[in-house]
Formats: sequence, structure tokens, C-alpha cells
Amino acid sequence: MPSTVVESAGALGTALSRRFPLGVSKLPREHGADTANVAVYAPAKGHVVLCYQAPGEQWKAMLLPDVTDGVHHGLVTGMPVGSHYGFFTDFDSTSTEVPVVDPESVQLLLDPHGHYIDERKSDDGTVKYTSVRMESGFDWGTVKRPKTPWRNTVIYEAHVRGQTMLHPEIPAEIRGTYAGMAHPVMIKHLLELGVTAVELLPLHFHIDEPHLHGTGMRNYWGYNTLGFFAPQVDYASAEAQARGPQAVQDELKGMIKLLHMAGIEVILDVVYNHTAEGGQGGPALSWRGLAEEQYYRMRDGNYVDTTGCGNTLNFGNPHVIKMAMDSLRYWVEEFHIDGFRFDLAVSLARNGVHEFNREHPFLLAASTDGLLASTKLISEPWDVGYGGWQTGNFPTGWSDWNDSFRDQVRGVWLSDRAAQFEGHHHDSLGKLGDALGGSAGLFVESGRSPMASVNLITAHDGFTLADLTAYNCKHNEDNQEGNRDGHSDNRSWNHGVEGISEDPEVVAQRARTARNLMATMLLALGVPMITAGDELGRSQGGNNNAYCQDNEIAWLDWSLDEEARTMLAATQRLLQIRKDFLAEQPSSYPTRGGESFIHWFGADGLPMTDERWGNPHERVLTMLIGSPNGQVDGLAVFNTGITDESVVLPANPRFAHDSAEEPRPYMLRMTTGTPSLHDDGGPTFRLPRSTPLIPAGGTVPVEANTVQIYRNDLTAR
Repeated sequence: MPSTVVESAGALGTALSRRFPLGVSKLPREHGADTANVAVYAPAKGHVVLCYQAPGEQWKAMLLPDVTDGVHHGLVTGMPVGSHYGFFTDFDSTSTEVPVVDPESVQLLLDPHGHYIDERKSDDGTVKYTSVRMESGFDWGTVKRPKTPWRNTVIYEAHVRGQTMLHPEIPAEIRGTYAGMAHPVMIKHLLELGVTAVELLPLHFHIDEPHLHGTGMRNYWGYNTLGFFAPQVDYASAEAQARGPQAVQDELKGMIKLLHMAGIEVILDVVYNHTAEGGQGGPALSWRGLAEEQYYRMRDGNYVDTTGCGNTLNFGNPHVIKMAMDSLRYWVEEFHIDGFRFDLAVSLARNGVHEFNREHPFLLAASTDGLLASTKLISEPWDVGYGGWQTGNFPTGWSDWNDSFRDQVRGVWLSDRAAQFEGHHHDSLGKLGDALGGSAGLFVESGRSPMASVNLITAHDGFTLADLTAYNCKHNEDNQEGNRDGHSDNRSWNHGVEGISEDPEVVAQRARTARNLMATMLLALGVPMITAGDELGRSQGGNNNAYCQDNEIAWLDWSLDEEARTMLAATQRLLQIRKDFLAEQPSSYPTRGGESFIHWFGADGLPMTDERWGNPHERVLTMLIGSPNGQVDGLAVFNTGITDESVVLPANPRFAHDSAEEPRPYMLRMTTGTPSLHDDGGPTFRLPRSTPLIPAGGTVPVEANTVQIYRNDLTAR
């Protein structure tokens, strides 16, 4: 096989090159469009060679002539937009001669700040990656970021590919793509559902882990990043991929533009905690070959792994912080991204001795940066290292995924109810009150309100909502790891039958429990996050770790049988009730002191006491929420027990005995029990206007395993 010719290029403009910005950047017009400033951080390297290939040209190479503060940099001519490039450091650093390099046979080191990654198979079947020089520019028109307030935000966690792969109304050629995600049919679904933001699983360029090679599986979720500035190419349509890098980038921007036009924000799930280079001694694809000891956490020459992924980026190094900050700003400036969810965020806040620090420079920089402060910053507040659980401990400007909320609500509706049926010990309703109140105690020490709590019942990682009600145990055999992977403590309950059941009572109770879980999340203080497909009753067959299942196991099923349509109708109704309630509260609700209240009552309509909160036999909880300056109060009754109950609707404390105002009656807006039929024959949870009002002190029947939702108008209707 003939060798690729590598020509030596001169060191143009040595005194004019800059150490910043890192990566490939354009220069003032007088230098010409094909000239670029190239800068890369490699402090331990005596020399760094840049290899680059302009479109239609041969490969060239040059030593980057300047080194400033560990950054190698130089001006490069003949490197227009579309040029492929990479770095080479595997040579005698004492030599000033350009080494002989064959870019077609070696893996060049990717630019950590590269805006696009090209993936090609070599003649020997191995995959080679190169960075590609890109240009900015896209016609955003007059479309702006929606900037939805936190209190109005409802997050929908979705996977670009899995969201549309099976949707029959989306053209086959764009299913599973950026274009498919923004198809009118999908936007219509999101708007009718009532969500305000999509949180997309990683779109940064990622690759499969070595252990998946040869298994027929791939890293479906995408938490194995190879480029923090580059989009995932295979999420673009085949047409865009064929047209090249600019078309891929434009399709992603077009998706974001169309979602913004619909008022839907776009939040990216980002993985700055580790890279795809794997454990120590693994392949050098970028960071490892440039500055291994600076980029990765190390102790005594060995990796310190707090992620469980083989390596951990060292956020004790300012250059790592800068890389992450540059990446975040790039996605906001260039792609108009509205926010970020940070995977294993505790690893981003560990200091030089690997300890978590709430005042870590990265956390403070992101939350106070002039550009990023206007976005939504969401932590996954844990990792696998020492002191790794930090829910509630991130600083102001950040919101946290609330796993305590998840576990408490699952416990109330699933494991506790299973224990009641079996006659075993179960917890009291104290944890339900804590969850509904936005886990206020968790966030108060950090100076944050319940709006910092991102409430979730499920996420991509774990059981789906339907599977929580159908499986006691995980069933991950399809992952080819002997069912050892995935969490074993799921706080799930199969309602007496493991897996699929033909028993109509079991099916009905499972569906009702799923509706109760959804209702509890959407009625609680905080920001709710719905996992895509939970609104349709999606099942993964008990697989609670479908990271490698790029198939029907993990994709959304849009066939919409009766069960799916019922769950969808319930979720839509709950979100509409939430939206209506918030529209009648002051804009400062519920974050400003004095602008919100929450009262708790038992089944007898009397206030909860410390004794009642601790009594596990109390299975009915009534919550009354609102604002002194609101126009309506909301009341919800939760019967978490196994028997039907007669519940007294409490007197609203705002209508005290000495008040001149007459107490207003309660209007039932929804029950999670059996739905009725809409005029079109489909299920509905909307109640007729003829539903009688219930006076304060009135008694209502509440079936076991049911949530009832009322409104209490403060003015005559």
C-alpha cells in the first residue's frame, strides 16, 4: 500500500499566532479565509505536529512553532473550511525536523476544541477519526430562545434516535434523526402533552466502548464522549451526512430553531466527567496523547476514577475547567442551547485532592458567567467516588436531579403498598409530605428554594414508569452481562405478577399506580421531569439499563393501544391542571417568602400533627397549596392505602372563623381512577361541568390507590 505523501509547511507568521482561542480559529480578513490560527494545550510535549488536508489536496504537516504557557500554536495557510486535521506527538521531541507521518495509517490526535469529527474505516478495517475545520453561520431569522421561567418549566427527557424510530407518521428517511425530532408530528405531540423543554441525551460526538465491539450492540445512550464541541454525526439524516459536515451541523441547528419556534427549550445532557479514551493504558485518541497528566485525575501515577468509566477529567486543573466552559459557551452561542444537565456532576466539582467543593471554581464560573447564567444548569448530583452523594448541596444558580424525591415517591406508591398487602412494616406518610413540598430541607442549606429540585420518578437509567409497576426484579439478560448490570434496588412492585399479565384487575391497578406516580410528581413543588414514553406507558420488558439497546427495547412505541391512550390522556390532563394553577398565582410563587403556603390534613379534615406524620397507619394525606395573593388554591387528596376511605375536605385556613368571607366550595378537576369516554370514544380524565361542588367540611369517597385533585376559587365563578 503506497504511503501518503506528507509535505512540510512553513511556520508562517510566528510572531502573529495566538495561544487563544484553543482549536482552529479564523483570522482577520487580511490573512485570507484559508489561513487559520491553530492552538492546542500540550504542556509536556516539546513539539506538536499539525497534520491537515484541505479538500481535494494531499496531507501536509507542520511543527506548531510557538509555545506559550503550555499551548502550542501557529498560523497555518492553505487550511480552508472543510479541512481535515489532527495532531501528532509520538516522535523525538528534541528534534526540530518534521517527522515522517502517514495520517492515513495512524490515529492522529483529535483537537479537544474541534467542532466536527469525521469517522472513516481504513483499508485494514480499523476506524480512524479526524477533526474538521468548520465555519459558523446559520439563518436563525427572528427566532429567539424561549427563556421559560423555572416555575413554568416541565422537562421531557428524550433520545433523538429512539424518539422517532418507530413513529409511523414521520417519513422513514428522517426517523431517528435531528430532522425527525423537529417534525411537525413530534412538535405537535410535545405541545399537546404540555411540556416546555426537551432534555436530550448526549449529542456530543460519542463512540462505543470496547466491550461492546463484536456483540451486535452499541452505546445507545451516548455517555462516552470523544468530542465536547462536535455533534453526533449519525443522528443526522442520511441526506445531510452525504452532503457533509456543514449539512449535519445545519440539520441540528434547524431542529433547535423549529423547537424554539414552538416555544420548546432544548437542554443538552453533557458528559464532562470522563472521556471515551477509557482506563489507563487505553488508546490515545485526543487528550491522553496531548496532556494525559493534566487532563485526567491521577494520584502517584495512577488514575483516580470517580465515574466508574475508567478515567475522570481533572477539574482541579484550570485548563480542564476552561475546556468545559468554552464548550458550554460554544453550544449556547452557536446552537442557541437553553440549558445543560451535567452527568455525574460531583466529579466536576472535586478539587485538587479529589474532594467535593460546593464553591468549586467550575460551579461558580458556570452559574455567574454572563452567557451561561441565563441558561438552565442541572446537576446529576452524585458520582461513584468517596462523598459522591451531594443532592441539595450544589450552589445557587444550579438545580439538582432529586433522587430523594424519586425514592420517596416510589416508596409510597409501590414498596409501601406491597408491604401493606403482605402485612409487613411500611413507612409513614412523612416522606410523601417531604417530596410534595419540594424536599425543602435538602435545599435550604445551600440557599436554594424547592425550584432547585428537579423532580423525577424515572429517567433513561432505570425502569420505565410502566415497568416500575410490573417488575419486582430487573431483567437485563439482553445486555449480555448475565443480568449483573443495572440497579437491583428499584423500589418497584409488580402488583402480584412478574411481567406481562392478562389479569384485567392487575393491569388496571398497575395503570392506576402509574397515574398516581405521575400525578404526585406533577403536583409537587419543584420542576418535574417526564421520561419520554412514560406518558404512553412504554415498557422495556424489565430492562433497567438499556444503554446498549439501540432497538425496539429502548425506542418509543407509537402504536397507542388503549392503555397508552389512557396514560397519555391522564398526563395531558395533569399538565393542564398544573398550568392552569400556576397561571393564577403571582409571578413570584413559590420562591419568594410569604408568597406561598402549604397545609396538610388527614382523612378527617384535621391538620396533620407530628404524631400523625409518624403513624404508618395514616394512609390518606390531603395537601392544600396556594399563595396569599393568588386567585385560586389547589387541593389534592392522596389515598395511598389498600382500602377505600371517606375523606373530609378541610376548611381552607384563609377563610378563618372570624373572616367576613364565606368559604368557597371545592371543584373536583380530576381523579386518577377509572377514566370516562370522550365524545370521540377515547379515554378522558376531564370531568363534566355538571360535577357538583363540595363544601368545606363535606365528605367524599376516595378509592384506594387514588389521587383526587380539586380547585378552590377565591372569587365567585
